[in-house]
Amino acid sequence: MSLDKPDHPITDPAHLLPAAATPDSSEHKHASRFIVWSIILLAFFLAFWWVMHRHDAPAKPARGAGGVVPVVPATARQGSIGIYQEAIGTVTPVYTSSITAQATGVVTAVHYREGQFVKKGDPLIDLDSRQYRANLLTAQGTLLRDQGLLEEAQMDLERYKQAWAKNAIPRQTYEDQEKVVLQDQGTVKQDDGAVQFDQVQVDFCHIVAPISGRVGLRLVDPGNLVTASGATPLVVIAQVEPITVIFTLAEDALGQVLPRMKAGVKLTVDAFDRSAQSKIASGTLLSLDNQVDTTTGTVKARAQFDNRDGTLYPNEFVNARLLVSSLQNVTLLPTSAVQHNDKSTYVYVLANNKAQLQAIKVGVTDGDISQVTGISPGQVVANSSFDKLQTGSRVKLAAQEAVSTQSSGSIAP
Repeated sequence: MSLDKPDHPITDPAHLLPAAATPDSSEHKHASRFIVWSIILLAFFLAFWWVMHRHDAPAKPARGAGGVVPVVPATARQGSIGIYQEAIGTVTPVYTSSITAQATGVVTAVHYREGQFVKKGDPLIDLDSRQYRANLLTAQGTLLRDQGLLEEAQMDLERYKQAWAKNAIPRQTYEDQEKVVLQDQGTVKQDDGAVQFDQVQVDFCHIVAPISGRVGLRLVDPGNLVTASGATPLVVIAQVEPITVIFTLAEDALGQVLPRMKAGVKLTVDAFDRSAQSKIASGTLLSLDNQVDTTTGTVKARAQFDNRDGTLYPNEFVNARLLVSSLQNVTLLPTSAVQHNDKSTYVYVLANNKAQLQAIKVGVTDGDISQVTGISPGQVVANSSFDKLQTGSRVKLAAQEAVSTQSSGSIAP
């Protein structure tokens, strides 16, 4: 039996290798992988470059009609701006009197009205004083009796003196009478003290205002029994004209405040409401505490206000702003015109109907006004449409400035 010949001789080396393992196919795959990875790396690099470039540069403006960006302008000007120290303060009366009973008795009359303003010496409360008046009368009678005995002893002493001068009586009799006079003088002084004590008790029954101020709510009524030195006050008076605000200053601010106080400068303190938006009153710095609180690193300060309109209320929380000094002849801009990024602070200077990014430095800021360097007074800057501006953008100015730079910080005296 004969064997059929194979279609391909086994001696052909090409038939001994798989089709996928041929040299041309392997080189082609390596080249394809290299191209794919190169494209991926290039795409990653381009994406990274685009993100960084977009982060550093201002966003490209979304232009208005005709490629012109409408902006509100603000003009830099030369002026003064204040340097302030700000803190939370508490309105504190100069004097607060909690009046308690100094004598025991029944309340017979209440002379004040709740919330009334009283002057020093005005009557407030009367207590039943009959018992103390009786004691006073007894003490006065004892004093009169002992004064008579003293006068009698003094007359006898004068007689004994004349008799002893004539050797009519022994010297001992004269000296004994001298001691009797001294004893009677001591008794009279003791009686005089008793009279004064009882008089004070009578006066304690008629309570008057020790200071001028505003009376609080009524705490006792006629018919109530009060005891001497009781813990419950009968009436509370707070002086509100003038009134003070106590606030804290950081110890680092003492280097600015103390030299001005030693020079006799009256530093201005403004009191604002809780939101720090509306000014309530203006006063002057009165004094600083004599030591720094080591737990907070602050020192207490007291400012005085006339408070004639009664806008400051005792124990009210306010925001205090102490004007330490002021910068004169500096360049001022609206704070809203100043822009920031992670690298610089800048404004868009407007000239020839075009915007130009200009780096600046911000110094002191007082509310909506900032002191800046890097531009000159008179230059016009953009105060709106910042997301549409970039260097070279064409702009159209609004008719009026929306934010005025005419209000600057207060000038220190």
